[in-house]
Amino acid sequence: MAFKFDYKEPKVIAEIGCNHMGQMDIAKELIDLAKQSGAKYVKLQKRNNKELLTEEQYNAPHPVPENSYGDTYGAHREFLEFNVAQNKELKEYCDSVGMIYSTSVWDVTSAKEMITFNPQFLKVPSACNNNFEMLKVLRDEFKGQVQLSIGMTSKDEVEAIVKFFEETNQAKSRLLIYSCTSGYPVPACDVALLEINWLYEKYENRVNEIGFSGHHLGTNLDIAAYTLGARWIERHFTKDKNWKGTDHGASLEPYELKNLVDGLNETFEALHYKKDEILSIEKVQRDKLKNRK
Repeated sequence: MAFKFDYKEPKVIAEIGCNHMGQMDIAKELIDLAKQSGAKYVKLQKRNNKELLTEEQYNAPHPVPENSYGDTYGAHREFLEFNVAQNKELKEYCDSVGMIYSTSVWDVTSAKEMITFNPQFLKVPSACNNNFEMLKVLRDEFKGQVQLSIGMTSKDEVEAIVKFFEETNQAKSRLLIYSCTSGYPVPACDVALLEINWLYEKYENRVNEIGFSGHHLGTNLDIAAYTLGARWIERHFTKDKNWKGTDHGASLEPYELKNLVDGLNETFEALHYKKDEILSIEKVQRDKLKNRK
């Protein structure tokens, strides 16, 4: 199967991730800025770092020391981590300002914790989409949509994930797959937008929705992804690309997010056939300019 050009209003997720730098006031400010930019969804990240990382990984130095918030990678990750109560506060803040909250979950404990909030959806990052113990929790204990990125994932691995959800007849009703290339940032030549076509050909009738998670610079490629059929567009979001951290450089600032939302909405408005052979806007020009000889 292929995309049928049945366009729907685009859905944009501003992924705050860890760009809050461990500060609740910055997280709330980013939620406000995302709303002002026109996005309706924000997403954070939830980890249980000692469950996620090996002891060696936890105690090793950060691979990019200038981006580190701790003496070790584990200390860095702990500094950036919000606990359950803080995530609950952020969800309630989103509710109060008319935004939809979600989070990426990176391990079984985090998945179980975030399920208790009953979010509309939870996200599985590319790095963890082979954690079938966590996928089982999301499949069997969560009722919302499971959004899953397939960066750095083979086609056989994608098939195994879809079949796992099909075992309980939940792929078509609940599983969203994001076309994604894992890198920060990703050059245009590696974004590989036609992977969206492959997802439609292979999985249109087997999964709930198909989206695009981008880590490139700018917003042009997001518009292209939408025209290829991506129902959801997910982009990292920050207030300032120069802030300390790994993800800021591949994130959109507020003016860029606004340009993306406006551009997608304008594209949605334009993606249809003419209602009449000669539109009313053309009739004046036809009467004035059309050759009559």
